[in-house]
Amino acid sequence: MRTSEIAKRYLDYFAKHGHLVVPSASLISPNPTTLFTIAGMVPFIPYLMGEQTPPKHRVTSNQKCVRTLDIDEVGKTTRHGTFFQMLGNFSFGDYFKEEAIHFAWELLTTPQSKGGYGFDPEKLWMTTFTDDEEARSMWRNEGVDPDHIQIMGMEDNFWTTGGPGPGGPCSEIYVDRGPAYGVEGGPIADENRYIEIWDLVFENYEVDNVKSKTDLHIVGELENKNIDTGAGLERLAYLMQGKQNIYETDEVFPVIEAAEKLSGLKYGDDNAMDVKFRVVADHVRSALMIMSDGVRPSNNGRGYVLRRLLRRTIEAMRVLGVEDAVLPTLFPVSKTAMEASYPELNDTFHDVSESAYGEEDAFRRTLSAGIDILDVAVKKAKDSGADAIVSGADAFKLHDTYGFPIELTLEMAEEQGVKVDEAKFRELMAEQKSRARADALKKRHNVDLSVYDDFKKTLVRPIDFLGYTDMSARAKVLGIMVEGKGSVPAVTGPANVEVILDRTPFYAQAGGQLADQGEILSDDGAVLEVDDVQKPIKDLIVHQCRLTEGTLVVGAEVNASIDLERRGAIARSHTATHMVHKALREELGPQATQRGSEDAPNRLRFDFQWSSAPSKSAMNAVEARVNEKLRDNLAVTTREMKFDEAIALGAMHLFGEKYGDIVRVVSIGEDGWSRELCGGTHVDHVGKIGSINIMSEASIGSGVRRVDAVVGQGAYEFNAREHALVSQLSDMVNARPDELAERVTTLLAKLKESDQKLNAMYAAQLNAVVPQLVAEAKTSAASVKAVAKNVGNFGSFDALKKAVTDVRAQLGEADPVVVAMAGVTEENKPLVVVATNDAARKLGIKAGDLVRGASKMLGGGGGGRPDFAQGGGQDAAKINQALDALVDEAQKA
Repeated sequence: MRTSEIAKRYLDYFAKHGHLVVPSASLISPNPTTLFTIAGMVPFIPYLMGEQTPPKHRVTSNQKCVRTLDIDEVGKTTRHGTFFQMLGNFSFGDYFKEEAIHFAWELLTTPQSKGGYGFDPEKLWMTTFTDDEEARSMWRNEGVDPDHIQIMGMEDNFWTTGGPGPGGPCSEIYVDRGPAYGVEGGPIADENRYIEIWDLVFENYEVDNVKSKTDLHIVGELENKNIDTGAGLERLAYLMQGKQNIYETDEVFPVIEAAEKLSGLKYGDDNAMDVKFRVVADHVRSALMIMSDGVRPSNNGRGYVLRRLLRRTIEAMRVLGVEDAVLPTLFPVSKTAMEASYPELNDTFHDVSESAYGEEDAFRRTLSAGIDILDVAVKKAKDSGADAIVSGADAFKLHDTYGFPIELTLEMAEEQGVKVDEAKFRELMAEQKSRARADALKKRHNVDLSVYDDFKKTLVRPIDFLGYTDMSARAKVLGIMVEGKGSVPAVTGPANVEVILDRTPFYAQAGGQLADQGEILSDDGAVLEVDDVQKPIKDLIVHQCRLTEGTLVVGAEVNASIDLERRGAIARSHTATHMVHKALREELGPQATQRGSEDAPNRLRFDFQWSSAPSKSAMNAVEARVNEKLRDNLAVTTREMKFDEAIALGAMHLFGEKYGDIVRVVSIGEDGWSRELCGGTHVDHVGKIGSINIMSEASIGSGVRRVDAVVGQGAYEFNAREHALVSQLSDMVNARPDELAERVTTLLAKLKESDQKLNAMYAAQLNAVVPQLVAEAKTSAASVKAVAKNVGNFGSFDALKKAVTDVRAQLGEADPVVVAMAGVTEENKPLVVVATNDAARKLGIKAGDLVRGASKMLGGGGGGRPDFAQGGGQDAAKINQALDALVDEAQKA
């Protein structure tokens, strides 16, 4: 039975029993403290905690999950994997223990021909919590052999969130794989033979003071009891498919087969190579799924985890003997294996694969350079003595200078029988991070964030943001912050302060939109210029101000007014950003999604996901499309609605961004030409923007492009400068503006023709020098035939190089030969080239050494190979002196 069918049967079974089938949430965790969704119940925590109302009291899902804490163990065992799928059924205050146990037993033991999984009841074992006699009784009522029900303590069979909230006993279901896999006696005796496949959690307690799994306080019974279960899909799959482990299932093994073809090796022949095969299979699938949810390789957070998965894949394939690019083969195989469960992979695969392939190309270059450096470090370690250890400094240099990950350094050093001083590496990394944090804190001029947390706890009600409708407002000072002092009751100017008001029209920087500026005037005479507005923590609006006169006290009544011109300019840019986003998607396709932005007065910056440079014509079409819509003067409207309703309307939203149940939707055009979730400020009609000009488009990282554009007044000023420049050029070449391109083309052709004639003249002059130097060398009585010539202007470097090597060739190998020529470039900078023959090199005469000496006299530097080298400098007047010294040095040999 295919993995996708196993998942379908699970969801169909629980749907038949009144459960709402909920699609898998994104792998990007909604919890800011974790990078990825790490368990099937994570999306349902707000319902389990009673913080939100569930869409239905019974739900079921197949949730995508990623855990990378034990990434180094992947492949070494057959039980560790980074990406996995968790089937779950949940009850929020509806059914409880008896129904949960019955559902699980029925689905597991019903024959496959009747829609179940067909497990032999005699091979199923259960563990239960010490005090949960009720669960044991219910299992016996289902027909479970009492000898197959075991008792475990809190460490194994009691669940909490890890903090205050719901908790309760759990019952785990195991499958006996038989005596070939270990000793008898149930899960207590051997968890290799007895494999856990399903965990049923009965949340009937409220707990607090959770210090560990066994040290907590049970407050009492919950009013509404919950069921939270999780069945590992990959484990079910390998057991039901008759495989030995998760790597041999239908969604994973095809990648191993593809890796076998690439490497020419056979999985199963060598244990060390099998580890690498499993690493490849796991990491390719995990990377594919993570990228399909919007993550791209980077050096931070999720992007770093993804980058590590991809790089470990490439390195594992290198160990398997494959030096060429592998992802263009492996990614499509994994996509095909997974698309039965996730057909949406096809929608994003083009962009996902292009980004992955670009990352591989970049890393292969890094790997090539890093391996050479690492080999030197390993040799140095081995030469240092019996305890061969690569120094932490060398490992840090590899990481910091060459971008070589420490994980690969550790793995590759281990393969060569050498250890790495990881502790020293970590120490150097910590020092670097400490310096970076100090620099960042210095730039922020901020106090410790805990000060803001403490202050927020004193608020009676949330701060009221008025800026969508009001440009000024009466307000009350709730708090004053001073750097180095934290919260203070009063401050006298001049001073830099942070001010917190009970209500404000000032927009705090968020979602790419820069903050408002303006002024705050207190009734008792304090004057504050507002330079910036931030939210250092959620929902706390902090005005960063210069108190220019007077004394500001907590509790003062003030008038807060924003800079209307700045707000208007930023609003124009923000609305234009939405329009650029929409136009890009129309021109390039739906994969061109936002990855960042900055909306500033009269300009915008928009980062979007795209694997290669769009054509010039495509970007021109984007600019034209936006300006066309500006002329249509489309209305801009905002509306608050439920998140699901907004998504159903087609509103764009950022991957990884956390949204509440109620969101703000900004629509452009009555038909919703553009519709995005957005908390920023906008114009009410796009005609107020005026026009936009796209100034540039470029790559800023793997799979991410950036558009810079000017808007409104910025666009007008740009066009005015362009017009003035065109007029100036037209006057210079005596042509009308519409004739300018043709006239410039003609002039460039003439210039090219003149350059060709000039270069031909220089080449003829150099050719004439060749026989002169050959004759000079042949008549020389010196043991080393060293000849040199200052040729003045020489045209192209290639012509100068050819002349030098021609002289060397004509002189042959009868005597040691050194040929040097020097001249000046078009920038009037001196350049010297030297060639030596084999006879000269046998005497120890190296072209690179001679060039370095001459270049130093010319005020520069140079070098090269022993047979040919070049160098330059700043002082052309010393060319003859440098050549004389070069000849003298050569003839000393």
